[in-house]
Amino acid sequence: MPESSSSSSSPKVTSRQKTRQAVRPRKPQTRPAASNPAQLPAVDDASAPTGTLLQRVIVARQADPLNVRALYVDEDPSNPARSHPISRTTVRIPAQSEVSFATYFNAFPASYWRRWTTLDGVRLRLTIVGSCRVDVYRSKADGTAVHVRGEIIEDAGTLDYHLELTPFTDGGWYWFDVTTEDDEVVLGDSGWYAPVPAPGRANLAIGITTFNRNDDVIGVLTALGSDPLVLEALHSVFVVDQGSSKVRSAAGFEEAAATLGEQLRVIEQPNYGGSGGYARGMYEALTTTDAEQIMFMDDDIVIEPDSILRAVAFSRFAERPMLVGGQMLSVQARSVLQSMGEVVDRFVMRWRMAPNCELNHDFAEESLRESEKLHRRIDVDYNAWWMCLIPRVVAEQVGLPMPLFIKWDDAEYGLRAATAGYPTATVPGVALWHMPFEDKDDVTDWQAYFHLRNRLVAAALHGTDPSGRGMLRETLKITLKHLLSLQYSTIALQDMAINDFLAGPHALFDQLGAALGQVRELRASFDDGRVLTSTRDLPLPSADAVWAEQFLTPPTNKIKIGSALVQGMLHNIRPVRPEHRERPQLNVPAQDARWFLLARLDAATVSTADGRGVVFRRRDPKLFRKLLRQAVANHARLAREFPRLRQAYRDALSELTSTDAWRKAFDRSG
Repeated sequence: MPESSSSSSSPKVTSRQKTRQAVRPRKPQTRPAASNPAQLPAVDDASAPTGTLLQRVIVARQADPLNVRALYVDEDPSNPARSHPISRTTVRIPAQSEVSFATYFNAFPASYWRRWTTLDGVRLRLTIVGSCRVDVYRSKADGTAVHVRGEIIEDAGTLDYHLELTPFTDGGWYWFDVTTEDDEVVLGDSGWYAPVPAPGRANLAIGITTFNRNDDVIGVLTALGSDPLVLEALHSVFVVDQGSSKVRSAAGFEEAAATLGEQLRVIEQPNYGGSGGYARGMYEALTTTDAEQIMFMDDDIVIEPDSILRAVAFSRFAERPMLVGGQMLSVQARSVLQSMGEVVDRFVMRWRMAPNCELNHDFAEESLRESEKLHRRIDVDYNAWWMCLIPRVVAEQVGLPMPLFIKWDDAEYGLRAATAGYPTATVPGVALWHMPFEDKDDVTDWQAYFHLRNRLVAAALHGTDPSGRGMLRETLKITLKHLLSLQYSTIALQDMAINDFLAGPHALFDQLGAALGQVRELRASFDDGRVLTSTRDLPLPSADAVWAEQFLTPPTNKIKIGSALVQGMLHNIRPVRPEHRERPQLNVPAQDARWFLLARLDAATVSTADGRGVVFRRRDPKLFRKLLRQAVANHARLAREFPRLRQAYRDALSELTSTDAWRKAFDRSG
């Protein structure tokens, strides 16, 4: 095969028309078409890579929404001809087309492999039927595309390129483009390989925690069983069922379980939350299997099975044992990458997006090559447990999750592992689809208790402020916002959280099975804790919408913020007008429910974040003063007690995360 190489750089592109980076080919010699264009050529074993498959070239399912195609192939929108998937790993590319695989699931995230693994190179292996040109590219950390090499394929062939990882210190990807002339082309059985065999074994145990999400769990089990390579790498799947509606009894379970066979175990236990479910999965993996990798996975997800294999391969080649996490795509807008990676500000103990992330990137609107930020490597502190692989050796040394029920269990584990010398990488192309963040308002509903209590626990264990006062100043400020927003149940739950944290580390296991019921009972005693079906259940609002519009704009400087705060405080200690006790002044959409608006009202309905109902928030001056006094007193006590409790929680950490402690908890539950 004639071959040409190039190392020329091309500038960053700014539109989809300009992303056609492939070099236009000279027309290859015409050969008779294969009798079956989907019949791929036999591979010469001598030319096949001797190493380990790192990630397959895959295409969208035929039933996937159209925008999902952008995660797999990048095609010229002006060309009416489109590539056509034959299977998950085989695609037919029409004549007169340019198709780029510079996409989320098919480009190779070289900078992550360069940073975290022992590999210094990677092999790209392509199997092609038909005449075409193939061009290989890499990108720099700033998104600049560099042409690496190009080659003409005449009729059929298998390409095997060795590509160096040296240029990817700060960022960058590898990818390839296929350009056809007069004939269609079939690409299949292709992928990115390591040039050497992988250390250890692909021997994976998956732990899935579920609570009354039977259809979702069955969908995940079906996806796992649909991929022969995943089944080959899989030792066990532990479904920890903590719900009242049992997954064993759900329609479709028998069919999904049949493929997994003895690899599947369903364990029923009381509701110990995510941390209790994941702890059970890890406990079973450590005590009943020899699995080398343990993966936590949410129940309410849609999984790309190849992501599982990619995480396992990354873990096996890692320079040191480390956690390997998946990124999060939106299950509602499937082409949107919502979470690239997260870090923790350990002074105020707050998680946030990692530096240089791009929030809610839509690949259907802007391809990989069009976005500069997607090429820079993102370093993280932890990975959320919607998908996270933990090597067995890490679990054996670091321990099981803390008994936190939900919230902060994943962040705390990542920080704990890093302290022990085991970092985390959130790897692009390792991903699943999950409910977007904006459809949750869990910092103000019943989960507000767990948010604060567990944040305090995490601060005691891993915070860098020994006094904790930086965090407490922030939480007191947030408390005031909730009060002005008429969220009295949230403040009551936060008071409960502080008291339970002050009870000390050895109370956590006692609270594990009991806290949720107490939380729900307390929240239901407040108006803003009871969800109504719709605003039709209440009288029409009394206020003029035009009057309210002036308060929708956030105050933007200290003077305006101070003025709004003073006016809101004064309004909240005044008596409520009698006509507003049973009738809302406004119906406020969830996105407009901000303190500077609600602080001026006596009563309002506010939509829930998921849009399924409303709550009726009513101002109560007496309750406002009572909750404010309690919050200030609790924060003052926390400031006094935090240094002592910080040491107490650290002293108890190894005991709280031991297999013995969790075994006792599971035994108590039967």
